[in-house]
Amino acid sequence: MKLAVVGGGSTYTPELIDGFARLRDTLPVTELVLVDPAADRLELVGGLARRIFARQGHEGKIVTTSDVDTGVEGADAVLLQLRVGGQAARNQDETWPLECGCVGQETTGAGGLAKALRTVPVVLDIAERVRHTNPDAWIIDFTNPVGIVTRALLQAGHKAVGLCNVAIGFQRKFAKLLDVTPADVHLDHVGLNHLTWETAVRLGGPEGENVLPRLLAEHGDTIADDLRLPRLVMDRLGVVPSYYLRYFYAHDEVVREMGTKPSRAAEVAAMEKELLEMYGDPALDEKPALLAKRGGAFYSEAAVDLAASLLGGGGSPYQVVNTYNNGTLPFLADDAVVEVQAAVGANGATPLPVAPLDPLYAGLISHVSAYEDLALEAALRGGRDRVFKALLAHPLVGQYEYAEGLTDRLIAHNREHLAWA
Repeated sequence: MKLAVVGGGSTYTPELIDGFARLRDTLPVTELVLVDPAADRLELVGGLARRIFARQGHEGKIVTTSDVDTGVEGADAVLLQLRVGGQAARNQDETWPLECGCVGQETTGAGGLAKALRTVPVVLDIAERVRHTNPDAWIIDFTNPVGIVTRALLQAGHKAVGLCNVAIGFQRKFAKLLDVTPADVHLDHVGLNHLTWETAVRLGGPEGENVLPRLLAEHGDTIADDLRLPRLVMDRLGVVPSYYLRYFYAHDEVVREMGTKPSRAAEVAAMEKELLEMYGDPALDEKPALLAKRGGAFYSEAAVDLAASLLGGGGSPYQVVNTYNNGTLPFLADDAVVEVQAAVGANGATPLPVAPLDPLYAGLISHVSAYEDLALEAALRGGRDRVFKALLAHPLVGQYEYAEGLTDRLIAHNREHLAWA
């Protein structure tokens, strides 16, 4: 089995490598290709990746290349984990929106739109290369904003499934609080990428007992602290929102906080510099503890599980993924991309039925899904007017004066990445 990771020079890749090594019975990889244009980073990451495989007794071959066509040729699955513009572009996404009093974040709001505009054309070009060399390969997208990028891939006819680590993070956290194994925990996870709620936590599978009320009663303070939201919010809602909902439920508070400390991108950039120095140590043959602070917890387990199921292996029968709505949420178009529990197999992902949603959630999902329609249109076709409309439609912007100022800033900061600008 051959897998390719485009963006393989990421400092996060050793986490993925560790997952491939530990879970080789689930996903027996014989060749893993790391693809990245940054040759210096790729050499460091590739060297550590080989040492991790060797330490854990994995016999698979690890290859590095800067050529996408060579890297994806013959691959059974291609994982996309790109950051177009690197941490420098992310830093801009997290700072210039603050000048207009809006949240600066790389996956939602104005910053998220900027990332989508930079990313969608690049991902589609890579996907076409995959289709040319191996049209049967699955594309697993971990590239943010996952919902918009996955929709671009699906609309272009690619065999693609989107993946996020929010759900598996909750699954692991809840399993620990309940003193059960992660496999025992099934989430009623519903919404859009980075706009989701856990409406039930079931033991044993989709039809299992809902223990969410007990979880909130016994561990509500712990969960609320992790989300940085008042426990009262969860108690009133009776659900667990993802931590991205804080940008919506506490927008002004978050903006004030962001104005008083360095951006997350600045923190990660410093961390990446230290990690790359570690990766250059020929004695290092395991992922360093610092990597846990980099973000993306449990991504490796989720990626292995999804790839194994798509390639006919021993993955879990139900997984939270991003895929076409197809009537799952009846208030959205069929070709909207939702993030829900799905049955996953060799034919792809089929969403499980979702109980009717309270208007409190359905309304916000509809609002953000409409923004995503406009964001994808802007990413595919360009133009200042399309960017403005997408910003005006986003609930974290929503005022024409903000949208005008943000449009100018977005284009100014991203001109080198926007062919139409």
